[in-house]
Amino acid sequence: MAGTSARAGEGRLERRLGLADAVVIGLGSMIGAGVFAALAPAAAAAGPGLLLGLALAAAVAYCNATSSARLAARYPDSGGTYVYGRERLGPFWGYLAGWGFVVGKTASCAAMALTVGSYVWPEHAHAVAVGAVVALTAVDYAGMRKTMWLTRVIVAVVLAVLAAVVAACLTASGGAAAARLDVSSGATAAGVLQAAGLLFFAFAGYARVATLGEEVRDPARTIPRAIPLALGLVLVVYAVVAVAALSVLGDAGLAGATAPLADAVRAAGLPALAPLVRVGAAVAALGSLLALILGVSRTTLAMARDRHLPGVLATVHPRFGVPHRAELAVGAVVAVLAGFADLRGAIGFSSFGVLVYYAIANASAWTLTPAEGRPPRPVPVVGLAGCLVLALALPGASVVSGVAVLAVGAAVYGVRRAR
Repeated sequence: MAGTSARAGEGRLERRLGLADAVVIGLGSMIGAGVFAALAPAAAAAGPGLLLGLALAAAVAYCNATSSARLAARYPDSGGTYVYGRERLGPFWGYLAGWGFVVGKTASCAAMALTVGSYVWPEHAHAVAVGAVVALTAVDYAGMRKTMWLTRVIVAVVLAVLAAVVAACLTASGGAAAARLDVSSGATAAGVLQAAGLLFFAFAGYARVATLGEEVRDPARTIPRAIPLALGLVLVVYAVVAVAALSVLGDAGLAGATAPLADAVRAAGLPALAPLVRVGAAVAALGSLLALILGVSRTTLAMARDRHLPGVLATVHPRFGVPHRAELAVGAVVAVLAGFADLRGAIGFSSFGVLVYYAIANASAWTLTPAEGRPPRPVPVVGLAGCLVLALALPGASVVSGVAVLAVGAAVYGVRRAR
């Protein structure tokens, strides 16, 4: 595994995460992103085909999760697909995956921070978002134990709030209607594909533990078990919540909602529950943001070790055992973006970068031999094709900006190689 070792003086991260920790990280990464941020723009794209889009996104995510899990067991280092692409396809493809991940997930961080702001204080969403980024960067800096403690609390609170939302919607007197779940009237293939691409943003946290591979105990066993388990649990939660929200709002009401689940409980006749839902949404988005900063900083660490990013970002704090300079750099960039970005635009742009990232993961998994734990042949093929199709089906502005950012990254790589 050439190139995976930390250089002298940069340090290694400690293996502290077990199976339960890994699953909680996956849950914390995904729960907040989908139900509170991505459902509304996905409903606007797919209309009555929202549930079909959710199923398609889940199928692609399953293939990606399987490929990522097999690769993570083989290469249990920080960096995720940046490492897999470098080792299996060559330095350029690893670099492109890392570039797409860092840029795309930085946009995801901004989207999650803005979700916090839009639920906590809509009139000052950007200011709240910046404050959230600063606070969670400080938590990550303080070490993995504090991060895991906060993540467990967040996941428990969010699941309790979502259970209350589902119960309110499905037991609404005269509010819920099964007819609103009909996918046969008005759904288009293009709309379903675009919705799936947007909802992929919600599932993309399933492999967060792979980017933390250097901090997982017994990674060859833990990571392949944790990734599909976290993905399966979140898929069940998403499906139940989406059905509940659609049953009271319909696709048009969901598409136009700025706070979809708060609107859903109001439509269900329980407006007193809306403030609790807003709190739950903010907490969920905080959980996703916390995990995102972890993932981006670890990929930044791996790229800095190979000098694709400034080498100063590759240092590990001697006391807290975290890549502290990478975390501070990521936090600073995200704080700036959160002060100015648009939420829906950030979701689409992030989805494009992350879909490219997982396309490279699937291509890397295709090269594994049976002795290396290769997944069934159709898995990386479907995953690769699905990622490319969903990426191109995203809103035009997201595709154009995503291609431009990847082109800039490739140009930078070419200039560095030429020198």
